[in-house]
Amino acid sequence: MTRTNITLFAQIVQHLNRPIFNKLVKEHGSDKHQKGFDSWSHLISMLFCHLGKSESLRDISNGLRSATGNLNHLGNVHPPTKSNLGYQNKHRSWELFRDYYYALLKYLGQQAGFKRVKFRIKSKIFLLDATVISLCLSLFDWARYKRRKGAIKMHTLLDFDGNLPAYVNITDGKTADNKGAYDVPLVKNSVIVADRFYNDFSLLYIWDSNGIFFVIRHKTNLNFNTIKENELPDDRHQHILIDEIIELTGISKEKYPKKLRRVVVWDDKNNQTIELLTNNFKWSCNTIGELRLLRYSPTINF
Repeated sequence: MTRTNITLFAQIVQHLNRPIFNKLVKEHGSDKHQKGFDSWSHLISMLFCHLGKSESLRDISNGLRSATGNLNHLGNVHPPTKSNLGYQNKHRSWELFRDYYYALLKYLGQQAGFKRVKFRIKSKIFLLDATVISLCLSLFDWARYKRRKGAIKMHTLLDFDGNLPAYVNITDGKTADNKGAYDVPLVKNSVIVADRFYNDFSLLYIWDSNGIFFVIRHKTNLNFNTIKENELPDDRHQHILIDEIIELTGISKEKYPKKLRRVVVWDDKNNQTIELLTNNFKWSCNTIGELRLLRYSPTINF
């Protein structure tokens, strides 16, 4: 790793909860009889191995030793010798690092500060979105985005339960949001909530064929025929305007030949209507509207 990468590595390490790790070290007794290479240094060394793409114990040892001046930011890390690292990899309890992974996953999931919104559906909920990350072309010449600008695009599937990414797909900056979504693995019977950039009927049909529910904002030029207009219940939220069953027409129908449900929601904040499509015909219109609002307001409490 270069000096710059060590600094970035230190920023990542700062998000690790040291007290939780120390507690687990005591529970596992993994620092008993250790000879100058404690469990924390072991953890940092192996993270350095993965993020620095080290190919041998020597790479790890030499890499950390060459960055001695920067290791203060990593929490009093002692660079290991090649033999010491090999010995500890063989004899130190791997269960410590497994337990820390799950403890850290739970801890970080609580840091987002989102209030839990309770839905009446049992399906797993995911939020799908993409963002462009600008890069300096002089450093990352492979990430050409525009003539004088570099960028990558990060397609993220956010787990609503833990407020943490379930999957991240990184592509070049020019990749369309919907194209990047084809590679995102999905869980059967789960729910995907996404914006209009994912209004790709070939993609939606793949999701539907694999037992995935979706709530997605459709484009204004959607061509469709109304098959049935559902009666709006008396207890509906006032922002629900339309609930109907539709079928697509033209080329769109060739890509998605099945029926869809269209729900129109009024957005007070932006003073506009939001038109939604879903392949679920059993949820209440309130639930569909709430899922959509969740896309932008995860702290909202219905």
